[in-house]
Amino acid sequence: MILNGQRKTDVEIDAKTRLTGLLGSPVAHSLSPVMHNTAFQCLGIPYCYMAFDVPERALKTAVNGLKSLNARGWNVTMPDKTAMCALVDQCSPAAAIIGAVNTVVNESGILTGHMTDGSGFMKMLKENRVAVAGETVVLCGAGGAARAVAVQAALDGVKKLMIFNRSESKAAALADTVNRNTPCRAEAYALADQKTLQTSLLDAALLINGTKLGMAPETETSIIDTPQWLRPDMAVADLVYHPRETRLLKMARSRGCQTLGGLGMLLFQGAQAFELWTGRAMPVSVVAKQVFHMEV
Repeated sequence: MILNGQRKTDVEIDAKTRLTGLLGSPVAHSLSPVMHNTAFQCLGIPYCYMAFDVPERALKTAVNGLKSLNARGWNVTMPDKTAMCALVDQCSPAAAIIGAVNTVVNESGILTGHMTDGSGFMKMLKENRVAVAGETVVLCGAGGAARAVAVQAALDGVKKLMIFNRSESKAAALADTVNRNTPCRAEAYALADQKTLQTSLLDAALLINGTKLGMAPETETSIIDTPQWLRPDMAVADLVYHPRETRLLKMARSRGCQTLGGLGMLLFQGAQAFELWTGRAMPVSVVAKQVFHMEV
């Protein structure tokens, strides 16, 4: 069978099938099962992916059960990402710095925790030819996804990170984490300090929205109010993926900026987990068309 130009192999679930999945609560809305199962089927890999509604109080029991079942690995979403750190045997450098895990790999009972949100974001930049090593990046937000992006960007060579957040103390905590653990120089400001935000954009290679501003149903909100602050030669990324094109991205497009939406990060963080489990590259173009109805 051919699926979007790629040969698709029907893989039946049998005694050799390896289990992967998602732990968190709620998970019924997640696109991860269809994303990974589409990739498994496309490549003919005998794996399956399921979603399990696991609140934090039941996480240890669930992990012990998955180890007993010899599951190959699993993703972790809210509210379990931080608690998972205490349940793995070792963490990747990024996961250790952030203090959260979103992907676990099981090697004969030894659990390794990874954080693919940040590495997936950086992979998305690379695939879109956005170079940020040695550059200044402006990041708005200091929550879970923003922390992952900040740390991985710093580890990957960003020279200066300007962090703006509604709570300046939370931005300062993230900046301190970056400064203590990476060569990157990070500075923290209140998001309300729009004058400093405008100034910081003068020489930034990339602006990232890691806040909820612009997310449905509040689609008219944005981290900036005017497109005139944006330079045509800079890139603008938004971690929000509903709507696909936020007000920020519309303004950036009107200025001629290269824009990257949140679905790209969702896709590439999943691709990073897929490769950790299988040792194979996810067929991202197939998954993008079949699951997200977009081109990459």
